[in-house]
Amino acid sequence: MTSPLPAQQPFPRRHARTQRFTLGAPRAFTVSPDGSRVVFLRSRSGTDRETVLWVMDVDAAAESDVVERIAADPVALLHGASEQLSAQERARRERSRESGAGIVGYATDGAVELASFALSGRLFTAELRAGTARELRVPGPVIDPRPAPDGRHVAYVSGGALRVVGAEGEDDRALAEPYVTEPGADPAAGTVTYGLAEFVAAEEMGRSRGFWWSPDSDRLLVARVDDAPVHRWWIADPAHPDREPSPVAYPAAGTPNADVRLFVLGLDGSRTEVEWDRARYPYLARVHWSAAGAPLLLVQARSQRDQLYLAVDPDTGATRMVHADEDPDWLELLPGAPAWTPSGQLVRIADEGGARVLSVGERPLTGPQLQVRAVLDIADEDVLVAASAGAEAQAPEIGETHVYRVNELGVERVSQEPGVHSAVRAGGVTVLVSARPEHPGAQVQVLRGGKQLALIASYAERPGITPRVTLTEAGARRIPCAVLLPTDYREGDGPLPVLLDPYGGPHHARVVAAHNAYLTSQWFADQGFAVLVADGRGTPGRTPAWEKEIHEKLASVVLADQVDALQALAGEFPFDLSRVAIRGWSFGGYLSALAALRRPDVFHAAIVGAPVTDQRLYDTHYTERYLGDPHAQPGVYAENSLVTDEGLSGAVEPGRPMMIVHGLADDNVVMAHSLRLSSALLAAGRPHEVLPLSGVTHMTPQEQVAENLLLLQVDFLKRALGL
Repeated sequence: MTSPLPAQQPFPRRHARTQRFTLGAPRAFTVSPDGSRVVFLRSRSGTDRETVLWVMDVDAAAESDVVERIAADPVALLHGASEQLSAQERARRERSRESGAGIVGYATDGAVELASFALSGRLFTAELRAGTARELRVPGPVIDPRPAPDGRHVAYVSGGALRVVGAEGEDDRALAEPYVTEPGADPAAGTVTYGLAEFVAAEEMGRSRGFWWSPDSDRLLVARVDDAPVHRWWIADPAHPDREPSPVAYPAAGTPNADVRLFVLGLDGSRTEVEWDRARYPYLARVHWSAAGAPLLLVQARSQRDQLYLAVDPDTGATRMVHADEDPDWLELLPGAPAWTPSGQLVRIADEGGARVLSVGERPLTGPQLQVRAVLDIADEDVLVAASAGAEAQAPEIGETHVYRVNELGVERVSQEPGVHSAVRAGGVTVLVSARPEHPGAQVQVLRGGKQLALIASYAERPGITPRVTLTEAGARRIPCAVLLPTDYREGDGPLPVLLDPYGGPHHARVVAAHNAYLTSQWFADQGFAVLVADGRGTPGRTPAWEKEIHEKLASVVLADQVDALQALAGEFPFDLSRVAIRGWSFGGYLSALAALRRPDVFHAAIVGAPVTDQRLYDTHYTERYLGDPHAQPGVYAENSLVTDEGLSGAVEPGRPMMIVHGLADDNVVMAHSLRLSSALLAAGRPHEVLPLSGVTHMTPQEQVAENLLLLQVDFLKRALGL
């Protein structure tokens, strides 16, 4: 086990070494259907990147302190050798923002007796009762291995083929091998894969999988992806000019997507294509196959304004419509839905009556008091959901997300303490994961009948910083905000320079009732700033209307809410409005650049990290959801971009200093965004500096980069604000 970090080490070093204090924390829980075992991932310490597969014996929890055991140890299985990842596996981890090592994901059979996982491109299985693990010798590199529900076979992807092998390692074979089985396929083209999610599914839809076992374990639904239509971009490494650029199939807004089809593949060699109107509904957003009903698909139109729920006949491939949705702006995709109840009713999350509700069959079971954010589990007696307080909640619960049991009789809250909660449930056992404002990290409780049986230990490092945070609402729109002051600040000490620290865009809330969410913000506060985090319109968790206010006016709405929050709270907190800066990454970087260019009367400096500056260079599913088709609405794209004539025309004097930071290996928000912004600023004579990060992707997991990036940002802010 790695030794704990010395408490006196500076926060940036501790923050980097611990991957933002996530190493050593348990995650990825699975409960066996009999409720006797909880399977999860966790590294051995808060500085150890090698993630281990663990099992908790629930039945022993009441009798013994020793209830956790290792089911698979990556160091032992690889005999201490360093892990080697294929390009496809690196890309898959980038899409899921996975920065750990070792066993970073696993799948189990239906009884949760057998687990499978990939290590260094090799296939391993673990017998979860016995605690033994072994390698199955199969062609590699292996991606996403998954046991059949009966545990007799393991399916996996290798070389673009969907393969299956017996659980004892016997009879390995390809069920779909594009370059062999498809007439006329060009083996050198390498455009077709079976069993993998395409770029926009993994990056934007929340669908990371490309194959699904039948409940009877005799066949699979398998996605066939052909990215030949997708335009090729090239990611070069300027630090190594001797290396060839890497091609990336990137579906930028208004350009072709990958061609996605779905097949039923039988272990007996049968092959049946699933038929639906792919021309009208090209996006395969969700797939669900359980014993409760026919295979269930959710397919979307490219505009994302209408979608179909389809039941599949696996024998013929024919589909029938179960339900249809439409919306004048867009339809949101959410975790856990659609699915069937055990009695065969459709479970979905829908925007109805001004709220995001849980619907079972054709009946909504929740109302405007809740904003449903995910379906966590479906049982005979109820549906378990994660939800935040809706517009008609009796009292504001700023930044809180709770777990609820929902049925036709009503709604019961499972989590009680203020915080951000989620859960996994099976066999009468619930694993409740709770991040709370007053405690570092998250507490993981194992509950049965509402009573705690055990806690799953966290080995994460203590941050050594306690956020001094006030959760509040700002202005007439009641914008959720968090304000942080220096740890040693006392009333009467005088006004402080202000640092806005937002994300501010879709799918990610920064204002949450959780301790570790504010560690970096508090560190910046302790450098002498009042830090403001504001979740304006477009961020999740409030109401559908709140999220959809940004439709076709992304730039103006999100920037207006940051300004409104700052000015509304200036009378309540010691804000020096003559010295205001803003920092952000990804969407937050875009927002920071917007602030410096379009509101220099408010903002005096900006740190612009990995920004989307030209909306035409970002991907189809995300960008077209908010801004439409760039060919039909070029003016909308121009107005919401930073580097077009229309976008720059919104910039006003005086020019404010910017520090632009971008990873050269970023294949999500490519370096071209920052280069185009820098060129436009240079042409306009506006002050800025560019910090290119060699070998860094959209994540920044490298320790030295993560540590020094914090220090360089503080140095820039102090220089830019004259501190």
